[in-house]
Amino acid sequence: MGDAGFEDAGNAPLWLGAADADDLRVLATLTQDAVFRLSDVTYARPRREFALLLNRFRWEDRAAAERAGRGFERVRAMLLVRDVMAVRTQGIDRAAGDRVLSLLDIQFEPGAECGGRVIFTLAEGAAIALEVEALDLTLRDVTRPYLAPSGRAPKHD
Repeated sequence: MGDAGFEDAGNAPLWLGAADADDLRVLATLTQDAVFRLSDVTYARPRREFALLLNRFRWEDRAAAERAGRGFERVRAMLLVRDVMAVRTQGIDRAAGDRVLSLLDIQFEPGAECGGRVIFTLAEGAAIALEVEALDLTLRDVTRPYLAPSGRAPKHD
């Protein structure tokens, strides 16, 4: 038995968790090139939860869309980080709630003990860093897929 692949998801909504660096790499791959408005970011300090409501490109469907000659898809997804003790940002004007941000990568920098920092690398040099007590993320698709407005798959140099 091998590792799960993109094809294993089929058309089912994703609902995945990350509790270690290997898990996080999977979530980072699935959320690469997701876009979101700054107004879709929340930090509930009393519950120690940080949430992003993303428009996620469906990388797991890309090959099937190309084979079928149909459009690429996106889906709204909730990315929840638990055990967050602090949030820091770089290159983000928090007053610009309608600003659209593009997620490029998610990484984890372990701390001295079990905690560390979850870092969201965004386009245009922006970033969000979360100080966490433990690595605990959940990614869940919350809508049906829809045709990507651009009609294209994201590309990078």
